Amino acid sequence: METKTSIFSNGIIWFGVAISVSEIEAGIEIGRAAATDTLWTPLLLGHFLGGILLFLVGLIGARVRLNAMETTKSSFGKYGSKFFAALNAFQLLAWVAVLNAQGASALAGLNLPISFALTCFILAAFIAVWVYVGLRRSAHVTTAVMIALTALLAILSAKLFGLNDSHATLLSPKALHFWNIFEISIAMPISWLPVISDYTKDAEKPVKSTAVSAIAYTFASLWMYIIGIEIAGIANAQSIAQAILLAGLGIPGILIVVLSTITTNFLAANSAGESAKAIFHKINPKIAGIAVSFLSALLAISGIMDHYISFLYLIASVFAPMAAVLLVSFYFSKEQKGSIGIWAWNIFSWLAGFIAYQFAERQDSIFLGPTLLAIIVSAALASVRVLSERKLGQRIQ
Repeated sequence: METKTSIFSNGIIWFGVAISVSEIEAGIEIGRAAATDTLWTPLLLGHFLGGILLFLVGLIGARVRLNAMETTKSSFGKYGSKFFAALNAFQLLAWVAVLNAQGASALAGLNLPISFALTCFILAAFIAVWVYVGLRRSAHVTTAVMIALTALLAILSAKLFGLNDSHATLLSPKALHFWNIFEISIAMPISWLPVISDYTKDAEKPVKSTAVSAIAYTFASLWMYIIGIEIAGIANAQSIAQAILLAGLGIPGILIVVLSTITTNFLAANSAGESAKAIFHKINPKIAGIAVSFLSALLAISGIMDHYISFLYLIASVFAPMAAVLLVSFYFSKEQKGSIGIWAWNIFSWLAGFIAYQFAERQDSIFLGPTLLAIIVSAALASVRVLSERKLGQRIQ
């Protein structure tokens, strides 16, 4: 009988996902280009809505007991599901590479006697080992790592508050508006929408486990953003590495960077294996996850960080409208099996949202922001089909 995951273990997993250098870097970006008294509302709103989306999408996998990409089959059909699985596998490979590069760059900033390239491969090796061991066999280790990481980050946070001087730095010439801050805030939870069901599908208590997962992620993500905002307010700190040095954290600082990179990247690499399985059922997801770990190191060395922000926006443009269509189809449609006509309309709905995002993203600042606009467009079009389906059903009756 397959072992189910507890509420606690799901919470630990998703708390760990949010603790990453990338989340802190996003906070630094906001802190550099927004006045402190204007950033909190869009920051909180972005995380709140992102957390709700994570819960709703994760609950689908928890209820139907399918991984993230397999849940899309009823809405987009067999080939539509494989299309999104392929996109997800690709974005996860790139995402692991970005996180790997960020971790290696942060470690380089701590003046360690190891090259950037070697650091990338060492981090990849740790991730590959964790993927091979698996979540269930490493549950106790994961819990211990997260307790240690939380304690270290609490120490870092306390020291940063003592160093912060919000008047010490000048804001970036390109100031962020409300919806720009909102977009950076919601981008991170959106990037995990095509992943969360890979873990909630095995939850012993679907609703509670998914809720705890979303809450744990949202809380930890906000914490990381706040750390980044604090770093942006320190006169001599332009990165997490410099902030760690200023805070006087030597080995503990190194552990924060290494452990946070590994805990987040493990989940992404593991899910890349799940997406590969959704495309080709004969593929061993563990082997695929290990391959992604090492391929990510090569990508990290090649300079993927130069395209980090554009990549993050690309993820949102693909998976935010996909999630919108999936949510409407699952929660409001009576027809769960689907047909060619339904799949075609849902793909059209997704495409319309994707185009809306691409248009909005090219504007300096647009009402609602690209992500929310894309979600509304795709959800509205998907709802048209659901309403037509209900009217047809009433006529038949």
